[in-house]
Amino acid sequence: MMSDPTSTSLWVLELYVAGSTASSLVAFANLQAICSEHLAGQHRIEVIDLARHPQRAERDQILALPTLVRRLPAPVRKIIGDLSNTERVLIGLDLRQRQ
Repeated sequence: MMSDPTSTSLWVLELYVAGSTASSLVAFANLQAICSEHLAGQHRIEVIDLARHPQRAERDQILALPTLVRRLPAPVRKIIGDLSNTERVLIGLDLRQRQ
């Protein structure tokens, strides 16, 4: 079932990275672009640098980087990679239905 982004007041997204690597920067830029187009004014992005907070990897069950976690709306969803495949990200976040 596809979520209606307008039905949720706030989307909480966490992007797990390891420092300022090229992949981390690309993932953040891609996430910002997706959010500005599809969730304008309805999202909060937290970037979690596992180089600075390694304990979060185990606590949040992060196995690969970069990883995007959708905390809200429920259920929690995870997308691994630099988020360059916009269609895959939109489907993973339930912003677009699979064709």
